[in-house]
Amino acid sequence: MLKVEELRELVKIVDQSTIDEFTYETDGTTVTMKKTNAQMPPAVNVSPASTTSESQAPVSAAEPEVKAAPATSSSQTDQAHAETQTAADFDYEIVSPMVGTFYTKPEPESDAYVKKGTKVANDSTVCIVEAMKLFNEIEAEVSGEITEILVDDGELVEYGQPLFRVKTK
Repeated sequence: MLKVEELRELVKIVDQSTIDEFTYETDGTTVTMKKTNAQMPPAVNVSPASTTSESQAPVSAAEPEVKAAPATSSSQTDQAHAETQTAADFDYEIVSPMVGTFYTKPEPESDAYVKKGTKVANDSTVCIVEAMKLFNEIEAEVSGEITEILVDDGELVEYGQPLFRVKTK
């Protein structure tokens, strides 16, 4: 299975290139990315190679637009909010590595991974982003304290959207 960092790198490479569609297979996993227009990052479809053909169907052109629409307005709100933030409030933003649904906890009845004021390490899991029925644990990648949670539980997020602000040590 591909790691989140590997998926991030693939999405970044495809996004910066002129290709419109990309398929990558490794260790029984198939990753398919398609660009629907130049304004959006590529849609990502990750599926095990041994599943039924229904789960390997390419992402439809309409699907990324449906997912990205709510996040765009949220991003505009985040940008306006970021302008009011002072530099002392945070040093680093944890961003979404993919388009998907943001979850603050591993299960509905569990406690949230982090809250405002929670101390995190580089490898601390801070949330889950569900994409294509795969639950991807997102790590902090920095050590510090969570100063702000920018997304609500169950909200759709887009690639590169800020999720948390962290005051590093």
